Amino acid sequence: MRDVVEIGLGKTAQRGYHLDDIAIVPSRRTRDVDDVSTAWQLDAYPFGIPCVGHPSDATMSPASAVRLGQLGGLGVLNVEGLWTRYENPAKVLAELASLGADATGPSPRPTRAGGTGLHHTRRLQEVYAEPIRADLIAERVRELRAGGQTVAVRVSPQHTLALAPVILDAGVDILVIQGTIVSAEHVSTTDEPLNLKEFIADLDLPVVVGGCTDYKTALHLMRTGAAGVIVGIGGDDWSTTESVLGIRVPMATAIADAAAARRDYLDETGGRYVHLIADGDIRTSGDIAKALGCGADAVMLGEPLSLCPEAPAGGAWWHSAASHPALPRGAFEAAGEPAGSMERLLYGPADEPDGQLNLFGGLRRAMAKCGYRDLKEFQKVGLVLDR
Repeated sequence: MRDVVEIGLGKTAQRGYHLDDIAIVPSRRTRDVDDVSTAWQLDAYPFGIPCVGHPSDATMSPASAVRLGQLGGLGVLNVEGLWTRYENPAKVLAELASLGADATGPSPRPTRAGGTGLHHTRRLQEVYAEPIRADLIAERVRELRAGGQTVAVRVSPQHTLALAPVILDAGVDILVIQGTIVSAEHVSTTDEPLNLKEFIADLDLPVVVGGCTDYKTALHLMRTGAAGVIVGIGGDDWSTTESVLGIRVPMATAIADAAAARRDYLDETGGRYVHLIADGDIRTSGDIAKALGCGADAVMLGEPLSLCPEAPAGGAWWHSAASHPALPRGAFEAAGEPAGSMERLLYGPADEPDGQLNLFGGLRRAMAKCGYRDLKEFQKVGLVLDR
């Protein structure tokens, strides 16, 4: 039964838990780590690890998306980002990478919660003011296709109807419709709203939608025919969604609620399985393991990927919503020291004991310690609330 707390005489609130509030409980059986599989499959597309690249220009270029695909994950390019606004965005990205911390602020990345670069938002807004070019969307998809990996792109719900014809003509494999919050029923008296169910029904490719934060929204998104649902709003130390909108997502509870919606939808449809992708508070291999233990099928990595040399912004990090022209919801983080190659980030070896390198090697070992051989089984792992 859901824990409900009385805030005052006229209001109650549901208690939610973050990934930091829970821990994994090993069972009586252990397993050899070499017998553990981290393979994951979304629709017809198999992946070696349950990793989706967050579609920020700080992490995903055509080259880095292809590289993530070569390493077993899924790279997702933002078709509303710099790569579709500038023929050669390298100069813009180099400028952003060179932006240091503000003179009044602390040095770049002193801690994970350092919060540097808050006053570079205006420059982000300026570079994203360039219009999106249809010819560049087609060109970037061709570059992704030439890399020989699964081609996935992200578009926001408000621009889906306008950009979908160009995206579909370019020939993508997976379409990601992602906003801070996405619902199956958007109401508008000024613009024609996107009807996700009708839109997805007309497509012949898998669609991933999100984010969502609760059971009802997850269930409604599944009923649109989506192949995957993003759970969470990409919250991390540089997201300001709580400050701007008052929205904060306890990821452990959000994932578990979405997993319950998936179970009910599975019964409702007689067996249609919808994948859950956790997006938010994913920093370490332990976070990945706990997110999957709560019921996620994969995780979306953002800031950790920004510290790889393959990242296009040279170590700087910002969310897609950080450049919003009217209401930015994310701080710019100045570039820090590279953490290691993308391969080292994902597969090791690690030379620090904090879980921020060898992310999926850590996941494999967590699964082995608990006796599970694949990701689907690992969703049944025991959890304990200890904070």
